[in-house]
Amino acid sequence: MHRRKGTRNASAEIIQEIMAKHELGATRKELAEEYGMPFKTIKSMIWRENRKARQQAEGLEPTKTRGRKPAVTLAEYKYENK
Repeated sequence: MHRRKGTRNASAEIIQEIMAKHELGATRKELAEEYGMPFKTIKSMIWRENRKARQQAEGLEPTKTRGRKPAVTLAEYKYENK
């Protein structure tokens, strides 16, 4: 039986809830206990969202991420491996 490693990703709705409560004065430790997540997860989540807001206020574009690989058909895959 395999085990799930790591913590599950929080949805955008939960992140918005956490940010709203934090802006109203809830501490990171309180939020961690309420949502059942580690303190570091909440801390980095808040830091990440604040960083996005700060960059947007300065007029910077969001950081670029690497795109997905193009879809390859089975025939093209076999041709590449000849």
